[in-house]
Amino acid sequence: MTEECSSQRKCFEESWPPVRGEYVVGDPNARVAVVTLASQLHVRGSAISGPCKTENLGVEKIVANVVSNCNIRFILLCGAESKGHLPGNTLLALHRNGIDEQGRIVGSKGAIPFIQNLAPDAILRFQEQVQLIDFIGLEDEAKIAELVEIYNSRAEPYPREPFQVVKKKSTAKVISAGEGDLLLGSGVVMNTATWLVQAEVVVEC
Repeated sequence: MTEECSSQRKCFEESWPPVRGEYVVGDPNARVAVVTLASQLHVRGSAISGPCKTENLGVEKIVANVVSNCNIRFILLCGAESKGHLPGNTLLALHRNGIDEQGRIVGSKGAIPFIQNLAPDAILRFQEQVQLIDFIGLEDEAKIAELVEIYNSRAEPYPREPFQVVKKKSTAKVISAGEGDLLLGSGVVMNTATWLVQAEVVVEC
């Protein structure tokens, strides 16, 4: 483990992953994250594993959680593709091509492949930090575990500190309808724990 990553180890282990979702956390020091797409699979040995059924918010959550752990160097795509949404195809397109000026993932075949909550530098970090391993369609849990074991031994941690995508806005004096803590502008806030977007009420002091 590099000195920079080691210095952040306790911090990201206590708070990681920063974005909630339908996943199982394994060993945060492992090199592999596993995306099972539309399949519910039991995965052994990975840093984090879980399904992804949407080509926009689901993909954003994967990027946010992966780049905030510099130990993760591979994303293993497996399981059945989600029809229409095609998040597997979209993740491959995002890693290969990035996004255009409107936030559309270039080359994705998904229905609504837009990135709206991540800055371009988060996408660049995703492209630099991890390699995608395409086994879309594979549902054999024993084979998936074997692949995880192989790739866990193939790389060192990314030689930069964890990239924090979500930052709470501590100075905004906003009362929202729920637990919003990130001001998006135009009277809209987002709960960064659940990624729920809500209308805000601003109180004049």
